[in-house]
Amino acid sequence: MNFKRVVITGLGAVTPIGNDVSSYWSNLLDGVSGSAPITLFDSSNFKTHFACEVKGFKPEEEFDRKELRKYDRYVQFALKATKEALEDSSIDVEKVDLDRVGVIFATGVGGITSMETEMESVLADGNGLQRFSPFYITRMIADMAAGHISMKYNFRGPNFGVVSACASSTHAMGVALDQIRLGRADIMITGGSEAAINRSGIGGFNSMHALSTRNDDYKRASRPFSKSRDGFVMGEGAGTLVFEELEHAQARGAKIYAEVVGMAATADAYHLTATHPDGLGALAVMKNALKDANLSVDEVDYINAHGTSTQNGDVSELKAIQTLFGDSAKKINISSTKSMTGHLLGATGAIEAIAAVMSIVDGVVPPTINHDEEDCDSDIDYSLNLTFNKCQKRNVSVAMSNTFGFGGHNATIVFKRFK
Repeated sequence: MNFKRVVITGLGAVTPIGNDVSSYWSNLLDGVSGSAPITLFDSSNFKTHFACEVKGFKPEEEFDRKELRKYDRYVQFALKATKEALEDSSIDVEKVDLDRVGVIFATGVGGITSMETEMESVLADGNGLQRFSPFYITRMIADMAAGHISMKYNFRGPNFGVVSACASSTHAMGVALDQIRLGRADIMITGGSEAAINRSGIGGFNSMHALSTRNDDYKRASRPFSKSRDGFVMGEGAGTLVFEELEHAQARGAKIYAEVVGMAATADAYHLTATHPDGLGALAVMKNALKDANLSVDEVDYINAHGTSTQNGDVSELKAIQTLFGDSAKKINISSTKSMTGHLLGATGAIEAIAAVMSIVDGVVPPTINHDEEDCDSDIDYSLNLTFNKCQKRNVSVAMSNTFGFGGHNATIVFKRFK
């Protein structure tokens, strides 16, 4: 079967280091840390007092009051990122077939802030069963970013949410890719959004010993591939990508960022939260993604690693890369942009896909910051180019992005310079 070719014609982002693609990308290249003391709630009684919050976001300036009643924070981020992506794509909704424009959008935990706030209100009222907001359920559930984007722009094609923990938005992009490849849609709006910096999110991950507790050095707390790493830093935000069938994009004279050439998904089938120590699921998903893209290991220039700054995860991912790529592994730039943005859970794949695409566009690889030369882990091979501390100029023709989620979910997506 001959698949349709799929290209990217629009990008949008709301991140801890910039509320649009331009500022996000610029700050990635400059090695800016988005970590700061938590302002969204009083974290003084928690083990972790910092996170990578979105800064300067004013929902009251983006939406009217009636709309805001319907939107959890994760939906607000999704709508803002999507607005930028659609404007960037120059899609004229009066001229495209809206029945063939779909939305596949992800989140890891959905409206957890709405759930927390609502339950606090109800419990404080004692017997307050009548005090639930009529918007409680629709603010909380995980499909509502996709639903609200569809309703706002009247996109009537395939439309649903995807949930697979930290792999969610990469899985969403994979589904969107296949909708166009198989001829079921001309345009797909895809990506992911997350807003879990609250007592439930921080407290829950703290109880699992998953978060960094480096409160005295929070700017440098996210330090993937360094010996002293002690857990991930929670982030929030959204990324939106406009996927479009090639001939449809060319017919309307669209700007093309890159081509989406492959995607794969696997399972570790190993543990609730830990990756397989030998990276078997990660190895399989990268191998399958390259096969789907019809590319060889020596054609990859850049890997945006999952690289969460956790003890087990960082080592197993690099093991998988070395096993798959062999001698070619040392020729590839590898970096973890989570060192700057923190871990956006279900949105992480989307904003990291944008970073991978922009590396192709601009010929530069963003760094892994916060590494000191003496802070080396004996289980990591530092002859790999982990792009420490400074961005590196490079002609990037092929970039891939890895995301791995609790539950053993693995997803990899591959982008290629459009020719």
